[in-house]
Amino acid sequence: MQTRRTFIALLATPGILAACGGTDAPATANTPTAPTATSAPIKPTDVQITPTAVPVAEPKEVVVFAAASLANVFDQVWSAFRAQAGNERLAITTNYGSSSQLRTQLQEGAKADIFASADLVQMEQVTKAGLVDVDGDAKVFARNRLVLIVPKGSPGKVTTLADLAKPGVKFVTTPADVPIGAYARTALKNLASDPANGDGYDAKVLANIVSEEANVRHVVVKVQLGEADAGICYATDVTAVPAGEVTTIDIPDAANVVAEYPIAVLKSAKAPATARRLISFIRSPAGQAILVTAKFKPA
Repeated sequence: MQTRRTFIALLATPGILAACGGTDAPATANTPTAPTATSAPIKPTDVQITPTAVPVAEPKEVVVFAAASLANVFDQVWSAFRAQAGNERLAITTNYGSSSQLRTQLQEGAKADIFASADLVQMEQVTKAGLVDVDGDAKVFARNRLVLIVPKGSPGKVTTLADLAKPGVKFVTTPADVPIGAYARTALKNLASDPANGDGYDAKVLANIVSEEANVRHVVVKVQLGEADAGICYATDVTAVPAGEVTTIDIPDAANVVAEYPIAVLKSAKAPATARRLISFIRSPAGQAILVTAKFKPA
């Protein structure tokens, strides 16, 4: 009987009954609750990290391919630009030559930050070849005009434009694809329309060509040394010649040609931002003042 009473007592215990499911009492006390959003563990794969672009410092060097007629004035421009705060340690490496020669070098794979041409034709070809930076469209920054020069004492007896057509005159220029050569031939054709210069003037002058030089600086040196009786160059080229070593003969505006100088940042630029700042300086009032002092016409 004792055993029977003990068994009934155990069955009557509420905790036991609830555990055995023998009662209708709610079992919420032992039911686990769902974790809240803040209590859920965060997996590394759940976090999306957006990388932050780290600015890359540009090289402290700008490589410039520029027309030979710009050599003297650009050396002055570089000095003024490097004098500005932040530019003191900037190296400017230059390659001066005929614009057509420089254009060929670029098309054949030469790398540079800036191209400055003495005419629009060469720049257009570089642009068509896809070598100009999309954000660096070519802009004209200077202009120039042509003059005829003869050596000291004019041993060839060239004292007027008409004298260029005389037989035996030693005339020097560049090939027609070099800007100064193209400009000179256009000016001679314009001069041929003046009856004072005689029939077939331009053909007679071209027949007197004794050499075609690589660029305009070589033309000036040939005349300066007396190795030619005359040559056509830019008005700015005379400023670099010691006084008295050459004599200038003016070409009238009606026959003269205005040379336009475009400049652009190239796709191959390793320092494009610095190159753009340099071009902005060249086109600024300070840069234009240097060009005007060197006898260039402003843009």
